[in-house]
Amino acid sequence: MELLSIDFLGQPLRIEGSMAGWQQLFWNNTLVSQLNAHADHNDKHLHEFELTNGDNVIKCSVEVNLSWQPFFVEYKATANDQLVANGSRNEKDIEQQTPQVTPKAERRFSLIGLASLGMKALKSAKLIKVVLASASLAAYSWLFSIQFALALLACLVFHEYGHIRAMKYFGMKTKGIYLIPFLGGLALSDEKINTRWQDVVISIMGPLFGLIMSIACVIAYWVTGNMFFAGLAVFNALLNLFNLLPILPLDGGHVLKSISFSMNSKVGIALCLSAAIGGVVLSYTLGLTLFGFLLIMGCVEILFEWKHRHQSHLLPLDRYGQIFSFAWYVGLVSSLIGIIWYFASTGDELLRLPMQILGT
Repeated sequence: MELLSIDFLGQPLRIEGSMAGWQQLFWNNTLVSQLNAHADHNDKHLHEFELTNGDNVIKCSVEVNLSWQPFFVEYKATANDQLVANGSRNEKDIEQQTPQVTPKAERRFSLIGLASLGMKALKSAKLIKVVLASASLAAYSWLFSIQFALALLACLVFHEYGHIRAMKYFGMKTKGIYLIPFLGGLALSDEKINTRWQDVVISIMGPLFGLIMSIACVIAYWVTGNMFFAGLAVFNALLNLFNLLPILPLDGGHVLKSISFSMNSKVGIALCLSAAIGGVVLSYTLGLTLFGFLLIMGCVEILFEWKHRHQSHLLPLDRYGQIFSFAWYVGLVSSLIGIIWYFASTGDELLRLPMQILGT
């Protein structure tokens, strides 16, 4: 991840690093110093390099005092033993930074490029949202009923709105909500996250808003006695509980990945792959072909994360963040199961169905 980005002798100086002790220092986008990962690394790091200005040689050094949990970095940059820049950064600074991205080579003509431009144009057009929403409504109405389709879309929109609110909380620009027939919904942003904490909050806020909607439906059922609200409460709880399965690319998978990869990358891939294998067994047992496809996507993301673990720009969770995220996740799962159990205990056959699914 990007630890530091400052101006040094008229050019940008950037340090990339990981918890394993690996660091790279770039000056004017050129690698000038590198520290390899090693088991006995400490919090103090020293980069030394030389720059030339005509016949003159400038001896430079950057001292970095780094703490990961909680995250805090102090730095001091010198040139020929003269102080050039010093300061410090914390987690809030990381959240607000824009990571350096290597520009891709421009191509004059490419069918893939044209297709990519077409997809970007579709995603940015408001018309596509209406088309997808209409297609979703038509598809679910054809399978079930217009009343059920409208209720399902309301659940999906409220869930995705939770993701949107979390993105806006972190100051990220959003593109809105897209409803995909038979796949659910998608909340898009123009910006990338910088910390594992952002990943946890953005991922878990969708199911949290889903829980709020189910609670509102429970209250409406108590007040009116209308079974429609009972059915909507329990179905919405099951929908969000499914989304909290600890398998990528579901929201629960992102929470698991952020927690486990913040502890240790080996622990991370072990936990995520174990969850994926469990999901494969579950999908085979229940005959969920689409779920199996999602698992394949999740496994690819896990392996990609592992391969590029030392180049990740995401600030890991500290110990408090790991414990809080896990408690938040468990509390949310327990609350959704509680709603499903409550309505299953009423004896109504239809309301018992989600509990029977969980029992299976």
